[in-house]
Amino acid sequence: MFKQLNSPLTIKGMTLKNRIVLAAMGSNFAESDGSCGDKIQAYYEARARGGAGLIILETTSIAWPAACSMPNMVGFSEDRFIPGLKALTDRVHRHGSKIAAQLNHSGKISQEDTVAGRKLWVPSEPTKAKTDMMNYLTKPEMMNFIKMAGPDGKGPQYHVMTLDDIAVLIAQFKSAARRALDSGFDAIEIHAGHGYILSSFISPAANKREDEYGGSLENRARLMIEVITAIRGEVGNNIPILVRLDAKEFRVDNGITPETFVAVAKLAEAAGADVIDVSAYGNNAKSITFTEAPLVHEPNGYVEFAKLAKREINIPVMAVGRIDLNSAEKHISEGLYDLLGQGRQLIADPELPNKIAANDQTSIRPCIYCYICVSQIFLNKPLCCAVNADVGREYQGGIIAREGQKHVVVIGGGPGGMESARLLAEAGHKVTLFEKSGQLGGTARIATLAYGPNGGLIDYLTEQMKRLNIDVRLNTTCDQNVIKSIAPDHVIVAIGANREAPNIPGKDQAFVFDGEEMRAMLLGGDNRGVAKLPLWKQLFVKSANLFGITNNISWVTQLSKIWMPLQNNIVIIGAGLVGVEIAEFLIERGRKVTVIEPGRDLGPELSYVRRNRVIQHLQHDGCTFIRKANVTNLANKTVHYELEGESHSIKADQVIIAQGANPNTALCEQLVSAGIDAHNVGDCGQISYIDGAILSARTVVQQIA
Repeated sequence: MFKQLNSPLTIKGMTLKNRIVLAAMGSNFAESDGSCGDKIQAYYEARARGGAGLIILETTSIAWPAACSMPNMVGFSEDRFIPGLKALTDRVHRHGSKIAAQLNHSGKISQEDTVAGRKLWVPSEPTKAKTDMMNYLTKPEMMNFIKMAGPDGKGPQYHVMTLDDIAVLIAQFKSAARRALDSGFDAIEIHAGHGYILSSFISPAANKREDEYGGSLENRARLMIEVITAIRGEVGNNIPILVRLDAKEFRVDNGITPETFVAVAKLAEAAGADVIDVSAYGNNAKSITFTEAPLVHEPNGYVEFAKLAKREINIPVMAVGRIDLNSAEKHISEGLYDLLGQGRQLIADPELPNKIAANDQTSIRPCIYCYICVSQIFLNKPLCCAVNADVGREYQGGIIAREGQKHVVVIGGGPGGMESARLLAEAGHKVTLFEKSGQLGGTARIATLAYGPNGGLIDYLTEQMKRLNIDVRLNTTCDQNVIKSIAPDHVIVAIGANREAPNIPGKDQAFVFDGEEMRAMLLGGDNRGVAKLPLWKQLFVKSANLFGITNNISWVTQLSKIWMPLQNNIVIIGAGLVGVEIAEFLIERGRKVTVIEPGRDLGPELSYVRRNRVIQHLQHDGCTFIRKANVTNLANKTVHYELEGESHSIKADQVIIAQGANPNTALCEQLVSAGIDAHNVGDCGQISYIDGAILSARTVVQQIA
């Protein structure tokens, strides 16, 4: 089916078995001394084993320990790094993949220089800009940013590079390229994007120099050209050189434009580049920009940039930016670009290339674009993935049955329960899964109404239940007596949180709904909320249930844009993940929404990067957030609350209480007391949502496998 993606491509003697490239993304998996240990080697080997044609190593430092944008960054500045790098390339080559070393100097983004009290190398003194990042950080997250003030608390200090410094920088790139060659890398990628040193010289917004490295486009690109030339002279003509360029700087006055990008790409080609890797960047003082560039939220976000380059240059072009497989197949066949770069999707499922080669795309684990991966890097933590708990744990090995086949009962068909069942079945165990409702997915189903990509995970896990022949029993309650009659070896309890709205006076009135009541109104189930509606609305909802409309998330998503049993002016109490996602759902359907939160933080369970985007979009679309406010009572379609010691009130057609999720450990405790080996997974053990459910499933299955 994917003839183009599965076709080989030869670039200056390097033949790739397919067109799928692991795009460079930071991991923080390197050792603290900059070397490549087992953790980072296993991570990249998993992507090679999964079939990627080319792997581009994450951004590295040619001047380590200087010029690092992460605490645990790969170094290329000394020969002592070669053994670890060579072990890495050997492990990748075992599986027929090629690997490129991405060489970089982080320039003004060298946060570890700030931490150490070193000045940051820049082409010109940066213009000070006020950042909005702190507005969306939670208090715990802020602790990770304190060190960014440096040892003197004054923040980053800058050093405008002299001509001697430029000569040193070029020499550092050149010697790093030699080490890459000695370490067995098949190609070199020069990072000339994302605000790092080379892109800072290219950008007219950052480069105000008046010497031969500033002014005209040719002068601003001179450093990049000299680096390409120096590396080509060092590694010879048989090693491909890729250059990563920004096609646009978003929200940057006088920044790089698509026209600038095309001109720079032509200069790079003339200097000896063999591939142009098309990316983008943005103003990092504006936190919402993170989901515009370098991580684009809109599907196929940078395809037009790749098309521009392909029309103007004669070397292969690599496109990135949330490109789905069907689009990539079509684009490559039309000659829009030559290589598909994937980052987040190959983190979520490293086996994707093998699966499409086998025409088995239904078994691809989807990325849900929650941004937890990149958010970890922003917070100086190791990379992780919400849907793939193996990320960063590849070196621990897979889950295998240690003592022969066992029978395990899983109670609950949400993400945590289904992931537990999948892992157990793949390890060779017999699994029976009980779900009390008529649908799999649990609370992720209501989350899908607000954020569609969550539905991809439900579909994937549901498909795995079928593929692995797991005995799924819907509309079936499983209690202690059922367990005793089955007599399994182990039980996994994944029944979700105990959701009970806090005791706010007036919460039982007809205009007030808790989260469970709202979910049941939209997706079927508990009739408590439906009973609060006028009779004609009750009939509509019950008819939708009767005809199975509420069982289909896609139908509910579309039909709710036309009609749903919720009025126009709605107040949500609680700005956690549930409250924020309900607000997203309602705002998209034209409701006027006010969210009242007793604490300081909004959406703390959302990953930092996604939180920035969601909150700012909600505010832009008219959602009002009232923080540090305590609701005192609900009466006569009015919400009464206290803020800074003063009483306030706000009218509401309806109120939704999005609070009260607590661990639900009672069933597991009962089973354990009865002598049954039982374990909690997901929110019933600890409120941690999708990423926590998937991780706890892996942890528990490892214990009992």
